Amino acid sequence: MAEIDWDLLRARAVEAASFAHCPYSGLQVGAAALCDDGRIVTGCNVENASYGLGLCAECTLVGQLRLTGGGRLVAVACRSGSGELLMPCGRCRQVIYEFGGRECLVDTARGPLPMTEVLLDAFGPEDLP
Repeated sequence: MAEIDWDLLRARAVEAASFAHCPYSGLQVGAAALCDDGRIVTGCNVENASYGLGLCAECTLVGQLRLTGGGRLVAVACRSGSGELLMPCGRCRQVIYEFGGRECLVDTARGPLPMTEVLLDAFGPEDLP
């Protein structure tokens, strides 16, 4: 796998955020991920009047991962529509872990970190009988 172009991932996340449906919070969120086959998948948040039914950008990103051939996430960047760093929520950290594993890198305020540091003591498929 080639070196990760974090600037490109961040730019693609900002671009994805421009497609967000966020009439309630006004917060555009975009996510972009490098896949193990070299392609980039993106996602944006999609809010709903019933707040709990909203979709986070990372969840729509994983839908795109599956729709475009599957594989594994290698690196993930999340940004607001104005380019600010956003950290994935707890649910999304679990989703990233499921589809990227322990080594998947996430862009954080401390720089790219592996999921082992972003989601400590994670529960995953390896924990199921």
